[in-house]
Amino acid sequence: MDTNLLIALIILLIPAFNFLLLGLCGVKLSHKAAGIIGTTGLGIATILSYVSAFNYFLGYGKVDGVYKALSGSFQWLAFSDTLHIDLGLYLDPISIMMLVVISTVSFMVHLYSNGYMHGERGFQRYYAFLSLFTFSMLGLVVATNIFQMYIFWELVGVSSYLLIGFYYTKASAVLAAKKAFIVTRFADLGMLLGILVLSYYTDTFDFDILNSTGFQEGLKSVGATFMGASVFTWATALIFIGGAGKSAMLPLHIWLPDAMEGPTPVSALIHAATMVVAGVYLVARLFPFYFNITPEVLTGIAYIGALTSLYAAVVACAQTDIKRVLAFSTISQIAYMMVALGVSKLGGHDGLGYMASMFHLFTHAFFKACLFLCAGAVIHTIGSNEMDKMGNLRKYMPITHITFLIACLAIAGIPPFSGFFSKDEILVAAFEDDKILFFCQWFVAGLTAFYMFRLYYGIFWGENKNYGEHTPHEAPLNMTLPLIILAALTCVTGFLPFSELVTSDGAAFEIHTEWIVAIPSVLVGVCGIAVATLMYKSKSTVPDKITNSIKGFYVAAKNRFYFDEVYMFVTKKIIFKAICAPIAWFDRHIIDGFMDFQAWWSNALSYRIRGFQSGSLQTYIGVFITSILVISAIIIAYVFI
Repeated sequence: MDTNLLIALIILLIPAFNFLLLGLCGVKLSHKAAGIIGTTGLGIATILSYVSAFNYFLGYGKVDGVYKALSGSFQWLAFSDTLHIDLGLYLDPISIMMLVVISTVSFMVHLYSNGYMHGERGFQRYYAFLSLFTFSMLGLVVATNIFQMYIFWELVGVSSYLLIGFYYTKASAVLAAKKAFIVTRFADLGMLLGILVLSYYTDTFDFDILNSTGFQEGLKSVGATFMGASVFTWATALIFIGGAGKSAMLPLHIWLPDAMEGPTPVSALIHAATMVVAGVYLVARLFPFYFNITPEVLTGIAYIGALTSLYAAVVACAQTDIKRVLAFSTISQIAYMMVALGVSKLGGHDGLGYMASMFHLFTHAFFKACLFLCAGAVIHTIGSNEMDKMGNLRKYMPITHITFLIACLAIAGIPPFSGFFSKDEILVAAFEDDKILFFCQWFVAGLTAFYMFRLYYGIFWGENKNYGEHTPHEAPLNMTLPLIILAALTCVTGFLPFSELVTSDGAAFEIHTEWIVAIPSVLVGVCGIAVATLMYKSKSTVPDKITNSIKGFYVAAKNRFYFDEVYMFVTKKIIFKAICAPIAWFDRHIIDGFMDFQAWWSNALSYRIRGFQSGSLQTYIGVFITSILVISAIIIAYVFI
């Protein structure tokens, strides 16, 4: 096996081994030993991920000025001579990038959890689930074909269910875990159907073949349609449904805010860089196919992303639970990435949207993980998620305060932090392709700055709350060190030459600051911060006056525009009561009643004829003779009459 593939395989196997070890032997280990095993394993995997990225981007990956994929696989299941499922490893710019992102954030979460989860019941089980989740995500991004990706896709769903429901004695956590599992399962059904349709007409699952230009030219002659649309349009749209479920796009977003019931480090892992970006990665992996074969689906993805980003940003402005603010922020930022993919073209500078999407995925991972872990540090010391229980914490938690501020500036798009560079490229791509999408995302950028600094001031400024005997304090080193590292990465990752490393066709291109877009994007971010400062830095009656003036809209936004209520109405009143209840009545009274009638009739008849089995010889002879006479009479009547 190639050395570089071997390194990738080791990266994949380390969390798998940790899961088996901690899952099978965890009860025999102390909390400290379980934490050391889990954290050390991910630390080694992280180092190997950086080695793999260094070797690829500065070594074997570039061939004649273009980054090429390195893959190795073996046949697992064969359906025909040409259609088979392979298992293997696929290394290219976006999979290498994802290895770095997933391993880095997961390592930070493992390290942080040693302090945050200290003393929790099920500590070893928690680290086993973390390892399973990390293994699943790593396997997803290095899959050589879409069916192998789907296998790990489902593993991600299972492991996220286990992590969200970690506090299984808490009813709200159990409900949140079930909600996430059920919603994403319905979405994944769409993805599976799309994969089956795609493979039926292409006769392959392989990414390299599906994305090759020559192969796609042959597909254009396939004239099969369904309900007026090409079968490939249906296939890629169905596949996107799976991605929309994982990435919480409208209307499949309802699971993600409730997933906050899991431990806060889990929220950082799921919502920062891993599970929620799986949908973005899926579209990026099949991007050449989407662009060349079904560009109309790509346009639909862009508009779904724009609507989702606007919706989530508005809802985030009305939330008071700090983890829910960050959850809706995640939905909005993931939707930003979807918009970038939707407006992108293929090749060179035309592929700016693709590069910008991957760039924002990369930078967002670090500052969003930092925000969630900072929120965890605050919750850990305050004991509440609600902003009205917090205030003036910058005096008690200086490290958390500074790192949270850096991450807020980054997500608000303020230079020189990383979020400015990646978000600016998304806005440029939207500006060049669709002005409506550009103005929508530009407005969302202002809302993002507003709600993030509303959150920042609500936690670290304002009035000094009565914390009683429990004076807030800075988190221990194993919790603050990940914050410092992630904040440092937030400061420097924006300067990476991403357009030379991760592009739609593997070829580098130069980007320049488009001041006609950059200046308005910074100004709208500054305006959002300024408004939040005036309203929330110190006690003010302005927020109450504004919310009272738009009370109906504010209440609707606070209740997420009643998406959950609509789902519950459809589920309980229509599906359960109007459809399932009549079917259940028919099943119990008609189907079961008919079977019960058969049993009753058989039982009654057996009682009636049981005399024939009395054992009396005279009775048997009498019945026999009578039967002969009756049969003879019937025959004579039939013959002579």
